[in-house]
Order: sequence, then structure tokens, then C-alpha cells
Amino acid sequence: MPSSAVRRVDPEPETTLPPATGKSSRLRTIVALVIPLILLAAVIAVFVRTNGAGLNVTPPAPIETVQFGRTILRPGEIELHLRNTSPEAITLAQVNINDAIWPYTISPSPTIPRLGSVVLTLAYPWVHGEAYEISLLSSSSIPFSVSIPVAAVTTRVSSGTLLSFTLIGLYVGVIPIILGMLWLPILKRMGAGAMLFLMSATVGLLVFLGIDATTEALELTRDLSGTFQGVGIIGIGIVGTWLLLDAIGRQQRGGERSGAGQRLSLATVIAIGIGLHNFGEGLAIGAAFAVGAAALGTFLVVGFIIQNITEGLGIIVPIAKDSPSLRKLAWLGLIGGAPAILGAWVGGLVHSPPLSILFLAIGAGAVFQVAFEIARKMIWGGAALQKRPLFAFGGVLAGMLVLYVTGLAIK
Repeated sequence: MPSSAVRRVDPEPETTLPPATGKSSRLRTIVALVIPLILLAAVIAVFVRTNGAGLNVTPPAPIETVQFGRTILRPGEIELHLRNTSPEAITLAQVNINDAIWPYTISPSPTIPRLGSVVLTLAYPWVHGEAYEISLLSSSSIPFSVSIPVAAVTTRVSSGTLLSFTLIGLYVGVIPIILGMLWLPILKRMGAGAMLFLMSATVGLLVFLGIDATTEALELTRDLSGTFQGVGIIGIGIVGTWLLLDAIGRQQRGGERSGAGQRLSLATVIAIGIGLHNFGEGLAIGAAFAVGAAALGTFLVVGFIIQNITEGLGIIVPIAKDSPSLRKLAWLGLIGGAPAILGAWVGGLVHSPPLSILFLAIGAGAVFQVAFEIARKMIWGGAALQKRPLFAFGGVLAGMLVLYVTGLAIK
């Protein structure tokens, strides 16, 4: 009997969809990104239209604040720059000078939209060296006050002014740093212990500079409106600068194979960090001269000259055992010192508290990152520390104490 034939049934072919084209894929991605944003906007609209889910969160009194910018004094005239940092528009209604109501003009309009700026001008016969209290009243009778501690004609932009601030930047930044770099021949004759001490002193110097810049930035936040979130600006400046310098350093290390090249790269990063800090020093000096505090400005210049000669020493310590060319040394000196010139220009001719805070934070982040790199590579990562651990302690402390003592003269 013949065996029954087994009949094989092939499965039906699977239906496959054609691959999505690039255009349709991008469209779906855009839709997926936009839909949550549209829904979020709808939720916010519902919350606003229902008066905060029925809680009536509208404040009983209007919330009105302003941020004063630069105060410019000309003979017989006071000019105030201010910005509305309130949640809503405000209207200025009255101006008092030393408790006396005074006429004024305001441009572009007495009603200032949120984050809008105006220029208020007073034809007032102010006296050089006198102090003035100016109070602005809004239409809601809320006062905003600004002080002029010492009245003096405001520095104006001119070729002579720029030249003066350039010379100040040279005195504070470039010249003392280059003078500090003249100690290079002496460093070549030092032993391992002395070099460990100097590298540690450089770390102490940079840490102190970073703490000082952070403190100054925090002090400026007291006069900054909460709308600008001064502490947030400091965080962005410090963290962003740290990560940027770390990326620059890693890129330079990847392109340099020789030990001398890596040490030169480290010296360059140190110079960049110190240069960013010196930009903040230039800001302080320029601002002091701009408001007529010439004595304070002179004190700052002399103090920073004394302080910055140690910064020049810190730049050349990583390359002390090498033989860098004069061109490279000059370039390092300019990187570390020339930003003081730009800082003096900005501090003397521009007044922006948020920018000042950001620049100080950038300087702090720069010196903190450089101090970390030096400590990681040339102190705690070196063999010399195993034999002389107290040299590192003494060096860091000495570097901080040097700047503390010079700070007594500056501040």
C-alpha cells in the first residue's frame, strides 16, 4: 500500500512596510517634540484662566522692582539708567532728590514694560564731591532709591580715556606678570623639593584668587534684582568655564606627545585662567575710576601690581626645567596680563551688574580649574610628594598667605 504523500504548505509571505523615508521620519520627530510643549502650554493657560486652580494667587499689593544701571553725571545734569524687573509693567510718577521733588524727563516713556529700559534725566545743579539720595515713586506710590556717594563728572568715551585705561591694564596685568617670569633662570637651578613647594604655592595662589572672585561676585548679587538670578549666573560662569578649560586642556594634551609640549600646554592653561581673573581685576579698577574714586583706583593699581608678580611666577613654574623661547614667554605673559586692559575698558565705560557678576564667575571658574589641573598632575600625581608631603602643605598655605597679605593693602 503506497504511503500517503505529505503535502507541505508554505507560510504566507509576511507583509513588510516600506522603510520610512528621511523626510517623514524627521516630521514624526518634530511632532513628537512639539506635542508635549503644546500640552504644557494648555495646562498653563488653564491654570491662569482658573485663577491658580481657584486659589486666587494674585498678590494684594503690586510687586514692583527696578534694577538701576549706570548713573551718569554731567555738569548740571544727572542721568539714570534703569530696567523694570517687575512681573508687570510699571509707571514712574515722581522723582525726589534729597527729599525735594524735582522735574525730570524720561525716554522712551514713563510706562516701562517688563524687562524694559528707560533713561531718566534730571536738570540738577549738583556739587562736586557731595552725596545725593534719589528716590523714584511709581504710580502705586512704591519707592525705588539710588545713591550717589561722591558726585563727580562721569568718565566719557574718548581716545584719551581708552589710552589711560590701556596704560592701567599694562601696569596691572602685563608688566608685573612679565617681571615675575624673569625668575625663570633661578627656577632652573632649584631641586625637586623647592619645585614641589613652588607648584603647591601656585595652587594656593590660584585657590585664593578663585575664592576672592567668587566672594566679589556674591557681593554684587546683593544689588542685583532677583529676576536676573545672580547666584545662577555665578554657577553658569564657574561650571561653564571649568568645563571649557578642561576640554581645551584635553585637546592640547591629545596633540602633544613630548613631555615639554605637555608642560607648555599646562603653562598656557594657567595663563588663560590667570588672564580671565585679571579681566575681573580690570573691571574693578575701571569702575573705581569711572565713579570718580581716584584714590581707590590708585590703591587698587598698586596692590594688584604687587599681587600679579606672583602670578607671573605661577605661569612659568611648569616649564621651569625646559628652555622656552622668548617669543613663547612673551605670548604667555600677554595671555595672562592683557585681559586686564579689556577689563579696565569695560569697567570704566560700561556698567552692567549681570555682566560683571558673570565675568567674575568666569575668572573664578578658570583659576579653580587650573589649580585642580596643577595639583592633579604635578603635585599629588608626582613622585616628589611621597618624600616631602609637608612641602605641598606649606606651599599651598604660603601661596594663600601671600595673597592675603597683599589683599590687606588693596582692600
